[in-house]
Amino acid sequence: MNRRQLYYGDNLDILRKHIPDETVDLCYIDPPFNSKRSYNQIYNNIIGAEDKAQSTAFLDTWGWNARTEQEYNEICANENGSFTKQTSDLIIGLYNILGKGSLLAYVISMTLRINEIHRVLKPTGSFYLHCDPTVGHYLKIVLDAIFGYANFRSEIIWRRTSSHNKTSKQYGPIHDVILFYSRSDKFTFHPGTTPYSKAYIAERFKYNDNRGIYRLSMLTGPGIRNGESGKEWRGFNPTSNGRHWAIPKSLRSFLTKNCVTTLDCLECLYKQELIVFPKKDGGQPVYKQYVGDGVTYQDIWAYQPNTEGVLIDKNLCIDGDVKYLGNEEEQLGYPTQKPMGLLERIIKTSSNEGDVVLDAFCGCGTTVAVAQKLGRQWIGVDITYNSISLILKRLTDAYGDEIMNDITISGIPADIESAKALAFKKDDRLRKEFEKWAILTYSDNRAMINDKKGKDYGIDGTARVLEGRDKYRDALFSVKSGKVNSSMIRDFRGVIERENAAAGIFITLNEPTKDMKQEAAVAGVYNSEYMQDIDKIQIVTIGQILKGERLGIPLAADVLKKAGMAVNDNQMTIF
Repeated sequence: MNRRQLYYGDNLDILRKHIPDETVDLCYIDPPFNSKRSYNQIYNNIIGAEDKAQSTAFLDTWGWNARTEQEYNEICANENGSFTKQTSDLIIGLYNILGKGSLLAYVISMTLRINEIHRVLKPTGSFYLHCDPTVGHYLKIVLDAIFGYANFRSEIIWRRTSSHNKTSKQYGPIHDVILFYSRSDKFTFHPGTTPYSKAYIAERFKYNDNRGIYRLSMLTGPGIRNGESGKEWRGFNPTSNGRHWAIPKSLRSFLTKNCVTTLDCLECLYKQELIVFPKKDGGQPVYKQYVGDGVTYQDIWAYQPNTEGVLIDKNLCIDGDVKYLGNEEEQLGYPTQKPMGLLERIIKTSSNEGDVVLDAFCGCGTTVAVAQKLGRQWIGVDITYNSISLILKRLTDAYGDEIMNDITISGIPADIESAKALAFKKDDRLRKEFEKWAILTYSDNRAMINDKKGKDYGIDGTARVLEGRDKYRDALFSVKSGKVNSSMIRDFRGVIERENAAAGIFITLNEPTKDMKQEAAVAGVYNSEYMQDIDKIQIVTIGQILKGERLGIPLAADVLKKAGMAVNDNQMTIF
């Protein structure tokens, strides 16, 4: 079954209600880090860097409240039998140390979700948790309790930014931590390699033959073995030096089907002139280690600027494939966005083509985009509609509208009742989700959400229209979920005039009254070089949006694209 699923909602609810046990091959999450700040998404506009709108993508703030108290009791009492004793004991212990506060609230929230992720992973599955040094040590002991410390595999250090010139009393914080666990001791793991440096090759690889340059390396490993690998071969006994025969992976491609035992393998390699005997008595055989593809990934992934040409056979900088995002083309302006190269390493290493990859905090959808690119099935979950709309746009931009036929989207309002359920959610985190969903859906994800603090005068979002050469104006959005009347239209008209906007779109959950329609008609029409007789105030109901009605005003990006125009250095150019 082709499984490409996008869920809009709280990932704890989604995991519990929609994702069955042991159905996921790989999970990567990049959750909020309890950093006590609000992250904004920058909507880059084609008309210049000076014109940007911000929308809160998510609040990385946590506090102890009634919901936290309930979650704490759920873990400690093990109400549904899903938590290990170690997990319950850990949370009780942290409660005694940390007390009620934001840090423990964050740890409890993550514990609930990590526990569900462990449940949905296959026995052969892997889990990568992206965090920072502030909370990483707390999350690691949670992972040890849930996954078992024996299933801890690696702590990956990833360089996430350029150098900082901090004035505070600390070293410049430039790395994140990625904790890698497996569900069991049998899991998918085929890491790639990074090329050797030219200096390393020149220093170590002193020999060459018809196969290429090579160095001489040990053919034995430390420790005595009583089996085949400890036996004497061609007069050499590895146990005399406290070692045993250890044939490296790099030589396995030279072995034939007849190589059953360790001694068979040694003989086969010897006949192919891959083993060199010592010239002095008391020495041990060594093997020819050719350059190969490079060194297998280590646990530090740190992009090094200005190192072009240092690596053999490549012109990339060191760890250039996992470079932190600066002004790269893939930059979407989403806070905490991770580069595709980082997810490519993880997904290629810990999954196979066709496997199911889960990201329960999928944000702008980098995991989803890379999984799609690499031929994996995927499940993405996020609690904000900003993220959902951005992911859908990202996928359609890359693969065309046809990809929507292969994606199952859940949690987005499909009828009036579900729209009302979203509008009247009591969770403070979701207060503006209804507005975001309505505006972004109606505008086909082209509008910009207004999240300015303070009085917004009814402006919940904006879209940019092209008025003439080098002239732009806003179309304003106002969303109402409660009772509506004609005075709201009069107020909105005043805002449109004050802001010198081209038009206003009034979105309402309830049906507009006759007086509202008349008041909107009084506002008249808007005309420009590119638009004729556009109603100055348009009233749209949620019912119309649910039936598929979309914004009819041509936005600036649409006009420019259709006319073959672009904006460069604030000048309009016709191709």
